Amino acid sequence: MALETSPQAPAPVRQVANAIAGWVDRLGPIWVEGQIAQVSRRPGMQTVFMTLRDAVADISIPVTCSRMLFDGLNPPLVEGASVVVHAKPSYYANRGTLSLQAREIRMVGLGELLARLERRRQLLAAEGLFAAELKRSLPFLPGCVGLVTAPNSAAERDVQEIARRRWPAVGFDVAYAAMQGPRAAAEVIEALQRLDRKPEVEVIVIARGGGSVEDLLPFSDEALIRAVHAVRTPVVSAIGHEPDTPLLDLVADVRAATPTDAAKMVVPDVAEELRNVRAARDRIRASVTGWLAREQAGLDALRSRPALADPRNLLTAREEEVDALLARARRTLRHALDRAGDDIHHQRARARALSPLATLQRGYAVLQDADGHVVTSVDAVAAKAKVTVRVADGRIHATTTAIEREES
Repeated sequence: MALETSPQAPAPVRQVANAIAGWVDRLGPIWVEGQIAQVSRRPGMQTVFMTLRDAVADISIPVTCSRMLFDGLNPPLVEGASVVVHAKPSYYANRGTLSLQAREIRMVGLGELLARLERRRQLLAAEGLFAAELKRSLPFLPGCVGLVTAPNSAAERDVQEIARRRWPAVGFDVAYAAMQGPRAAAEVIEALQRLDRKPEVEVIVIARGGGSVEDLLPFSDEALIRAVHAVRTPVVSAIGHEPDTPLLDLVADVRAATPTDAAKMVVPDVAEELRNVRAARDRIRASVTGWLAREQAGLDALRSRPALADPRNLLTAREEEVDALLARARRTLRHALDRAGDDIHHQRARARALSPLATLQRGYAVLQDADGHVVTSVDAVAAKAKVTVRVADGRIHATTTAIEREES
C-alpha cells in the first residue's frame, strides 16, 4: 500500500526503508545479463560478493552468491566475464542498498566460448598432452626452419627478416595455410605434417598475427592439438600477441609471445654469439695464463730452496752431522774407557790392600812348621823344631832354640 504522508505527518526513515524492502521482496527471481566487474571473496565467509555492470550504460548492482555456487563454476568466474544471472532482488533496509541474490550463473557470448575452451583444456591436460616432461628442447643452430603461416603475411615477413638478421645463413621451408576461418585447422595440420616428414627441417614455427578470440579459435582445435603432440619435430607456437593464449601454446614445445619473439628463439644472434666466443676465449686465456703463472711461481719456489739451488748443501750438512756423531762417539767411548780404567785401578788397589803380602811388607811375618801349617800358638812348636818364616820377599828356614809363653 502507498504511504500517506504530509508535512504534518511525515513517515520515519525506517518505515520508508521497510516499505521499499517489501516492494522489492514481492519481485520474484529474474534473469539479469551483465558483465562481472568485481569479485570479492572474504576469508571465513560463505558468501561471495560481486558487482554486475551493464554492458552499455554506466550502471552496476551488487550481487551475492554462495561460495559453493561460485566454486562450482567451470571455468572459474573471473572479472570481465559476460554472464546471465538468475537472482532474487533484495533490499537491505539498514544500509539502504539494493542487491541481487544469485541462484544460478551462466556464461554467455564470449564467456560461454571461453568456458568451452577451458573444458577442452582440462580434458586434454588430463590426457597428459601438456605435460612438461614431453617438451623438447630447440636445436641451437637449425640449418632449416619450417614455417607455417599465411601467404604474404606480416608474420612470415617478421619471422624471416628477424631470423636472417640474427643469423644470415639460416634457411626456411615455408608451408602456407589459412590462419583463420573454418578450414584453418585442417590446412595447418596438413602443412605441419608435411614439414615434419622432411628430415632437413629441424624446428617448425606456427606463426600468426594478433586477432580476436574468435579469429584464434582454429589454434585451439582438438585435432590440431593432437597433431602437434604427435609430430617428432620441435614446434614453436607464435600465435597472436602476449595476452593471446590458444591451446596450441600449451602443447607446443616452446611458446613465443609474438612471431618476432619466435624468430629470436629459433636462431641465435651471430653478433651475440661472436661476443660470447670472444668472452669465452678471453676467459680461457686468462685461466690458462693464471694457471701457468701459478705453476711458474711454484717452480720458482722449488728452485729457490737450498736443496735445489746447491744439492751439495745437503751432503755438507749430513757430513757435519756424521762428524759430530763420530766425535761424540769417540768422546763417549773415551769416557767409558777412562771410567773402566779407574774402576780397575780402584779394584786393584782394594785387592792389594786386602792381600796378606801387603801386611808382610809392613814388617809382619808368617811362621810355619815343618808340615807347612801356620803356627798361631807356642804350643804348636817344640824346642829344637825346624820352622819356616815367610817374609815379604822370601822364606827363612830356622830352628827354634827356646819357647817362651807370654801371660795375658
